[in-house]
Amino acid sequence: MPGIDPQIICHRLHVNPVIKPVAQKRRNFAPERVAIIEAEIDKLLAAGFIQEISYAEWLANVVLVAKKDKGLWRVCVDYTDLNKACPKDNFPLPRIDQLVDSTSGNQLLSFMDAYSGYNQIMMHEDDKAKTSFIIERGTYCYKVMPFGLKNAGATYQRLVSKIFKEQIGKTMEVYVDDMLVKAPARADHIKNLAEAFSLL
Repeated sequence: MPGIDPQIICHRLHVNPVIKPVAQKRRNFAPERVAIIEAEIDKLLAAGFIQEISYAEWLANVVLVAKKDKGLWRVCVDYTDLNKACPKDNFPLPRIDQLVDSTSGNQLLSFMDAYSGYNQIMMHEDDKAKTSFIIERGTYCYKVMPFGLKNAGATYQRLVSKIFKEQIGKTMEVYVDDMLVKAPARADHIKNLAEAFSLL
């Protein structure tokens, strides 16, 4: 995936320098869960989202979270310790009630979800190593912004607010990686969708 040019935006952690890095000890998983984790790591490596790393000071564990689909698992990283060391980014998120109100008077609505949206934003070079995690076969870090980091939602909202600044409140609404294109009539809706896609 090509990703967003880091000159436009990249994710910074701004870790408090007073806080010492935490290296979590590796959790043990049953063999069938190890296979699930390793399959996901292989996908992330193939996509170029992660890389191997040595001598990581910050080190987190992976956790398996059950998906709504029965029997499927999501592999996540437990960034609890790292998140505690990062200040909150107060970039404003839209209010849901205002987003709902903004749809009134529109005949057509198209809802879109950005595929691997967070992973389109690069980690700042100085912060990649801080996203390190450990599994049975080694240690890895993210080259792109992963889910689970304290301010990832704020960084993503900052990006989409910049990209769609002319459309938000008029032909579009955006809440982090969920986008809504709206129009009072069919002809307008097709034009508004084309404009949104051209910006993506």
